[in-house]
Amino acid sequence: MSSVFWIVMLVSFAACFVTTIGILVINRFARWGTKYVAYFMAFAAGVLITVSFTHIVPESFKMNEHAPLYLLAGFLLLHIFGLIIGYKHAGNKYLEGHDFGIIPMLGIGFHSFIDGIIYSVTFSVSFFTGMLAAIGMVLHEFPEGIVTFLFLLKGGLKKNKSTWYAFLAAAVSTPLGALVSYPFIYKLKGAPLGMLLAVSAGALIYVGATHLLPAVKKEKKRYTLLACAAGILVALGIVFAHS
Repeated sequence: MSSVFWIVMLVSFAACFVTTIGILVINRFARWGTKYVAYFMAFAAGVLITVSFTHIVPESFKMNEHAPLYLLAGFLLLHIFGLIIGYKHAGNKYLEGHDFGIIPMLGIGFHSFIDGIIYSVTFSVSFFTGMLAAIGMVLHEFPEGIVTFLFLLKGGLKKNKSTWYAFLAAAVSTPLGALVSYPFIYKLKGAPLGMLLAVSAGALIYVGATHLLPAVKKEKKRYTLLACAAGILVALGIVFAHS
């Protein structure tokens, strides 16, 4: 196996670890997790949106002339899946009992699986591109673990079951996605890899702008705008330092 494979697996397991920490924190320190989760989401959103528009999108445009279409496809793919699985409507009055927790858990599990694929794609392009994506992706895993656990708990599952289900869906699925996708992706070069990079960029923009920022707004916490701005500045600093 190449060194890139081990880097992809290391980063995906780091994401798995961070998600698990989020689950354990909300399990044992519910007040602390609830108080600060909005700031993690805001910072991660700032990083993801910035690295997508300033590095990953331009890089994909260089590699594939049809990248704009694939960028749109990546964004719409996650949006449509969210509508189908009910993740965007998890609070709908028609969802009752365990469905309230299980349906969003499935959506988050698929999303986390896609995260693993994104690691395979971005690191196959370059180490720098992969690390830029990983910074925001890994950070957003912490609140994702918290959210998954809370959905399951509110859906009526017991604490232990909620913990294990959240771990399997939100944490384990990321290295699984990387492991399954890498053997097919690492062989790609040029336009095909550019296509996947553009799709990944669309997915990252969706996560930051449509998934994280609305969740931050609902928290109604002070200084979340500063946390988002900090994420933007950190990402800009890394991108321009490398250029």
